[in-house]
Amino acid sequence: MKKYGYTQSNADHSLFLKRQNGKITVLIIYVDDMIVSGDDVDEITKLKTCLSNEFDMKNLGGLKYFLGIEVIRSKQGIFLCQRKYVLDLLKEAGMLGCQPMDPLIEQNHNLEELPDQVPTNKARYQRLVGRLIYLSHTPPNIAYAVSVVSRFMHNPSEVHMNEAIRIMRYLKSAPGRGPMFSKNHHTKIMGYCDSDWGAKGERRRSTTGYFTFIGGNLVTWKSKKQKVV
Repeated sequence: MKKYGYTQSNADHSLFLKRQNGKITVLIIYVDDMIVSGDDVDEITKLKTCLSNEFDMKNLGGLKYFLGIEVIRSKQGIFLCQRKYVLDLLKEAGMLGCQPMDPLIEQNHNLEELPDQVPTNKARYQRLVGRLIYLSHTPPNIAYAVSVVSRFMHNPSEVHMNEAIRIMRYLKSAPGRGPMFSKNHHTKIMGYCDSDWGAKGERRRSTTGYFTFIGGNLVTWKSKKQKVV
């Protein structure tokens, strides 16, 4: 990519950019899957030709599916979701027929690791929560609940497993949730953050959350327990 005049991003080493004549071409790659985008049509055509000369390539056309993420285009913008991923996860867990549940997690839940807790299947818990962590790429509203259950990967209990199952039942109610990127004709950046300021238990460590909008569209979000008080 560098030979073709592209610059590797410092934020994500799988992202390559090329700017020329006021236009931009973008390529992002994961193992043997890649996305090519941008507003420089001539450069995109040239890039695809160059890559085909270097590798055995297959052009799948407009972006519809990438690493478990579905891409749906409309006149209003671009919608992302992981509906198939959610349904596959529910099927794998034997929960396709489960009853949906709302809310996602109880307010003031006080989940902790206790000395007298009833242990659960650690491998099953780790696999389930690991899949939920990847699922957090699209529905932002599950970020906090997933961050909570991921805190007990090393020593999960039946209570923690029940909370992970609760998230699955919440997903069953609408497996196609995800962010919408609309055409708002501006690129204003806005960010929000907050903290619960030392919730009960868990050694008084706070949970921080943030999310960022670019052009009125949600692009980043996170919920994480702080490392120190």
